[in-house]
Amino acid sequence: MKKQAKVTSKGQITLPREIRRRLGVRAGDRVEFEDDGKVVEIRPVRKESAFEKYAGIGNPGIGKGRKAILKWMRELRGE
Repeated sequence: MKKQAKVTSKGQITLPREIRRRLGVRAGDRVEFEDDGKVVEIRPVRKESAFEKYAGIGNPGIGKGRKAILKWMRELRGE
């Protein structure tokens, strides 16, 4: 896929929509450029796991972490 972007006088570009979707970036997200001397790569900067926001879905009332799960299991067993 080839796309073009125009560089402004401030050195800014707008990433084409298809590229943003492919990278999974939105407004305010950060991207990283890596230059190996031949090719410049762009990739999104991820601070946390892409799956972290889904932790606990389907299990309301159960906290995060091993202790919370063990506590929940004891309650289920009536201990």
